Amino acid sequence: MKLQIISREIIKPSSPTPPHLRTHKLSIFDQLAPDVYFPVILFYSRSSIKSSHHLKHSLSEILTHYYPFAGQVKDDFSIDCDDHGVIFIEANVASDMSEILKKPEIDLLENLLPCQPSESLTAPVNLAVQVNRFGCGGIAISICFKHIIADASAAANFIKNWAAVACGLNHSKDVVFDSTAIFPPNDSIALVKSLYNRSLSAESITKRFVFHGDKIAALREKISQGSFLDRPTRFEAVSALIWAGVIGVVRERDKIAVTHLIRTPVNLRKRMNPPLPQESMGNIFQVAMANWSMENEIDYNNLAGKIHESVRMIDDNYVRKLHGGGEYLNQFKNGDAGLLKSNTSRIFAITSWCTLPFYKADFGFGKPAWLSTAMRYKDVAILFDTCDGEGIEAWVALGKEDMALFKQEPGILAYASFNPSI
Repeated sequence: MKLQIISREIIKPSSPTPPHLRTHKLSIFDQLAPDVYFPVILFYSRSSIKSSHHLKHSLSEILTHYYPFAGQVKDDFSIDCDDHGVIFIEANVASDMSEILKKPEIDLLENLLPCQPSESLTAPVNLAVQVNRFGCGGIAISICFKHIIADASAAANFIKNWAAVACGLNHSKDVVFDSTAIFPPNDSIALVKSLYNRSLSAESITKRFVFHGDKIAALREKISQGSFLDRPTRFEAVSALIWAGVIGVVRERDKIAVTHLIRTPVNLRKRMNPPLPQESMGNIFQVAMANWSMENEIDYNNLAGKIHESVRMIDDNYVRKLHGGGEYLNQFKNGDAGLLKSNTSRIFAITSWCTLPFYKADFGFGKPAWLSTAMRYKDVAILFDTCDGEGIEAWVALGKEDMALFKQEPGILAYASFNPSI
C-alpha cells in the first residue's frame, strides 16, 4: 500500500485553557494504564469533501472541552494542560479502500496510523490524528489516544462529540472529571506497571474473527441450556467461546498451568452511586477476574456464568471498599502481581468496545462503514460491534503457535468467520 504524507501540523484548542484548569490530576487507574497509545480507525466509504479544514476547525473547538488531550504528561500524578496541541496528519493512499476491506490485516492497518501504539509516554502528544484519503474517494480517520488519559469509553465519546461539532452542533457538556477523590493515585506504582508492560511487549500474532448475528443467536441458545446462567448476553457468549478456545490451546501447549484466569475491564461510570458523568474522560474502569481449573471439562455455560458473576460483583460498594486506604494496589501486589509472574497460572484479557458510540461518528460524510483498531498486545482480545449492530468482531492476539491452534478450536470453527471481507 503506497501512502504519501501531504501535511503535518499541530492543532491547539480554539480557546486557551484557564489557569485554574492547568493541572489535571491522574487517578490510580490512569497511573496503571499501559505506556502505549491505543488506536481507533473509522472507515467512510466515500466523501465529496476535499478539504480537511472543517475537521481541523472542529478538532480545535472540541479540544477546549477535552483540554488534557492537548496537554503533556508532567509526571506520574498529573497532566500539564498547557495547550501544547495534538498532531494532525493528512495522507493520500494511492490504492482503493477496498484493498484493505476485502481482507483486513493488522500490517496494512498500521500504515494508516499517525503513530505506533508501542510509542511510550515520552512521546510529545496525548492525541494524534491521521486523515487518509483513498484513490476511490473513501476516507479512514485514525486517532491514537495515549492510554494514560483515556479508556475506550472516553475515546468513543470524544470521537462522537468531535464529529457532532464538525457537523455544526454545539457541545457544552463537562467531560473532564476529577476522579482522584474516589480512585486516589499511589506513589508506588512502578512494579505494577513494569509487569503490565512486559506482558504487552511480548511477541504475538493478531487476527480478526467475526461472529455474525445469527451465529451469536445460536451460540446464546446453546449456552442457555446449562445450569449456571439462564441467558448470556452477546458479550458473555462470545467471551465464553473465546476463553474456551484459549483454555484448549493452553492445555495443548502448557502442561504446567493448573489455573486459567480471564480479566475483563468493567466501565464504572454507570455502576457508581451516584453515577459518574458518562462523558467523563480518563480511565474509569475496574478489572473483573474469573478463574478456571485446567482439570475441569470445558463448559461454555459455566464459563459464561463465571464471567457474568465476576462482572456483576463490581458495584459501588465493592469499588469504594477496594479503593479505600490504598487497598486496591495492595491487593494487586499480593495477588495479581503474583499471578502475572506465576508458572502455574495463565491469564487472558477480553476487553469490550461493544455498544460504545463509535458508529455514531458522522463528520459530515455519513456514519462509518467499518470500525477497527490496530494493536498487538499478547493474550488480549478486543471486541466491538459489527456495523449492523448484531454481530461482534474480535481481534485476538496470541503467540504464533498458540494462534495456529486457536484457529482450529471446534467452537471457533463452528461460530466464527476468519477475517471475512467488510
